[in-house]
Amino acid sequence: MSKPMYMNTYLLLSLALLLSCSSVKNTTVNAADQTLLSDVEILSSDAYEGRKTGTKGAEMAGTYLSNRFKEIGLKSFPQLKGYAQDFSFNTSKGSIGGKNIIGFIAGKSDKVMVISAHYDHIGIIRNEIYNGADDNASGVAALLKFATYYQTHKPNHTLIFAAFDGEEMGLQGAKAFVANPPVNLEQIIMNINMDMISHNDKGELYACGTFKYPLLKNYFYTTNPNLKVLFGHDDPALGKDDWTRQSDHSAFNDKNIPFIYFGVEDHKDYHKASDEYQHINKTFFIDASNAILEIINNIDKERDIQQLFHEKQRMKKQ
Repeated sequence: MSKPMYMNTYLLLSLALLLSCSSVKNTTVNAADQTLLSDVEILSSDAYEGRKTGTKGAEMAGTYLSNRFKEIGLKSFPQLKGYAQDFSFNTSKGSIGGKNIIGFIAGKSDKVMVISAHYDHIGIIRNEIYNGADDNASGVAALLKFATYYQTHKPNHTLIFAAFDGEEMGLQGAKAFVANPPVNLEQIIMNINMDMISHNDKGELYACGTFKYPLLKNYFYTTNPNLKVLFGHDDPALGKDDWTRQSDHSAFNDKNIPFIYFGVEDHKDYHKASDEYQHINKTFFIDASNAILEIINNIDKERDIQQLFHEKQRMKKQ
């Protein structure tokens, strides 16, 4: 696609964002949550063709996110191309290029928490677009919401916001990130990963990771009585129901970096063409994103959380 046509597409999508904000506006949805919903609606629209890594749709999604990062005011790392961290990986069909979108907010400490969500999905299959509203436009929209919040609420820890590419092809973006991080890996004290957080009719959001790091349970208190944040899906004895290796947090876990993975159990639209914006549970999504933000705040207030992890490891060795 030529550059002028691409720019026109971006302008039309920006207009769609404004119109979408108006369409969801009501007495119970504030401006931040209107934008949250609008980001999901735009990223899961047909214009992005399912955001499959290495396609035009994925390139458009990466550009959209780079523009949103700039609009929010996130800082970029000098070793990256703007916010883009390019990487490639081999498949049976040859080499594929991907692009992580990375920005940060400096905290009062150089210790780093990585907040992540993958923006790719599975593209077009048999002429049907698989738009991936829940998987994982939802997690990316929450990431953007959190970045906006922390621009005006300075965190104690430095926060890296990482929109990963290539998750659906073997967690390739997250693996590329930990293999070549923009900060020393030793500075990263934990990963908060979100993958599918907008589609559950029982009000249940799972937090995976406390089996290995039970001290994290101390930070799971929220002000929303309508949402059930449940622990689980992280015991190796569960077999296929153990989610420890099911999303991008796995790459951090492989480096012994503590993690929490927020997600929902599989639903009827998982990896189906029906995973569309109109099928997410908007009230649940807003509640889930707000609860995750509260939990991140609780963790961020603990200035020496890394010491707690070290203490746990020391006690295990005794």
